[in-house]
Parts: sequence; structure tokens; C-alpha cells
Amino acid sequence: MTQLTVAATAPFGADVLERLAQQHDVELVVTRPDKPRGRGRTLQPTPAKEVAERLGIAVAQPAKLDAGVELPTEIVVVCAYGLLIPESLLQHGLWLNVHPSLLPRWRGAAPVERALLADDLETGVTIHQTIKELDAGPIAAQEAFPLSDDDDAGTVYARSAEIAARLLDQVIANPTFTLQPDEGVTYAEKISPADRELDPTGDPRELVNRVRALSPHIGARLGDLLVWRARVNDDGVFEPVEVQPAGGKRMTYDAYLRGRR
Repeated sequence: MTQLTVAATAPFGADVLERLAQQHDVELVVTRPDKPRGRGRTLQPTPAKEVAERLGIAVAQPAKLDAGVELPTEIVVVCAYGLLIPESLLQHGLWLNVHPSLLPRWRGAAPVERALLADDLETGVTIHQTIKELDAGPIAAQEAFPLSDDDDAGTVYARSAEIAARLLDQVIANPTFTLQPDEGVTYAEKISPADRELDPTGDPRELVNRVRALSPHIGARLGDLLVWRARVNDDGVFEPVEVQPAGGKRMTYDAYLRGRR
């Protein structure tokens, strides 16, 4: 079993961490500091910390990474971590980044969401060497998979995590790299409040894609409703399927309409 350090924060990183820990000796998980969440604003651990503690893995939570952070292994896997990694640390051993897109398409913060918003027909996972430039390092492994109309961000992240762990097994055993092409570079900007708004006068397919891209972790907004699932109905009209009123629980759109009568 290879000894690894894993830098992860978000649920996608936590999923990859759990899968890696089944095949490798994860010595340390580096994650972001706990943050206040919920109505009581109590400090809550990151998803990656929750996994690490359940598995008995040591955790470090520096506010920022610098040369003072001690890394116990020669290989560091980065997945949905969210903090800048300085060049001084990148010189320590081999840093491998997990990115859920077919790089160089969708470099940046929200590759899964942007792929769904763009109605891409396929996406994938790339394992590349971490360098100073954003998601631009040489590629060690890459695997594509098709996107269907039934996919949302949740299903894409779940499939990406399974593929990522499998690709990492191969790369860790025999790391070789190919430079990324200069053609086809696009950037996946963070999801903004404007990205969440549903305009009922807009193109129905684009509205459904917006819902798919933001489910189940962010939520698209239609007035005071969060929309978690939607479709284009037989009349070619955008139709919510599953919604959540402000302060309420998720329910079918039909149930929501009945409750308003």
C-alpha cells in the first residue's frame, strides 16, 4: 500500500478520499478549517474531515498552506481542496490533482456544473500534476463518459469519484505525463447568484440544464422556490418536478401547487 497525503474539503474530495483509503495508506488529510453552519451557526467539520475522523486518519486544518505545513508522504493527492498551494510546497514530492472534466476543457472551480449548463454530451476525469497555473499541469490519466438527460451534478460527481480513484491507482503505480494541448481551453467560473435564477421566459432546455447543474447541492431558484428537478413537458414548456419552498421541505411540484389552493 502506497503512503499518501490527501488534500480535500468538499463532498467530491471526501468521496475520493474514502475510496483511496480502501487501497492506500492515507497518512494525513489536509482540509480547510471548520466553518459555522446551520441556524445555530455552530462550527462544523468539512466533509473530508468527517471521513478522515471516521477512518482514524490524522487531520491538519491550516488557514493557508505554507512551508510550515509538514507533509509526511512523497505523494499528495489534491481533490476539491479549495486553497492555493504555494510553489514551495509543490516542490515537495509528487502532487496529483483530480479534476472532474476533460482538461483543458473546464479548468476552474465548477467544471461539473459548467458542463451541464453548457449541455455537453460528455465529460470525464483528469489526473494531472499540480502546478502553479490553474488546472494546467501535464496529464497523467484521463477518462471520458457520456452525459445523459437523467444526470445532474450529484450523479456526475459520484461517477467521477469512482473513476478518479481507479485512475489514481494506475498513476500512483506508474506516473507518466503528457502536456495539455493549447487548443480547447475553457474556464469553469464559480457559480454566482445570477447563475441560480430561473427565468420562465427563457429556453426550456436551458432552464432544465440549469436545474440539473445545481442539483442536489446548490439549487436553482424560481421566485421563492428552490427547484431540484425539472423537465420539458410534452407541450415543450419548462416544468418543475421537485421543489422546496423557503423554510420548507422538498416536495413534488404538484404537491406544492395543491398546498397553495
